[in-house]
Amino acid sequence: MSDIHIRPGIEDDIPVILALIRALAEYEKARPEEASVDQAVLRESLFGARPAAEVLLAEVDGESAGFALFFHNFSTWQGRRGLYLEDLFVRPAMRGRGIGKALLCELARIATERGCARMEWAVLDWNTPSIEFYRSLGAVPMDEWTIFRLTAPAIGRLAGR
Repeated sequence: MSDIHIRPGIEDDIPVILALIRALAEYEKARPEEASVDQAVLRESLFGARPAAEVLLAEVDGESAGFALFFHNFSTWQGRRGLYLEDLFVRPAMRGRGIGKALLCELARIATERGCARMEWAVLDWNTPSIEFYRSLGAVPMDEWTIFRLTAPAIGRLAGR
């Protein structure tokens, strides 16, 4: 049986985190330029003076296996923060070993420790294996909600710039 180790990412992990992000983008059938993040941006966003997100890394027998990138959101109705899982990815060769579940268990532990009211994430509608996996853990889809997004050009226009 392989030993799964989940730990918080550190600044020295930036090359590994970047490689996992690029592997995720490939898995999600994105164009290479869509994952434009680089090491400097990750350093500032994850380990700078005001980190925007946190990352957990999964290792199996010392080898990089996957990651979970998350940050806090807020529930106005409950008056408490939540934990938003931006990305969960396990390298295809490492799947089926319980790594994704181990990452989610650690996130649930963090959410509980921090008094979070909920955990949320989005999943691509074609990703049936992930949807089934999340349902098996007790997660429910929020079918009545539609996610909206503004990207940089639209944000600029809305801001009057």
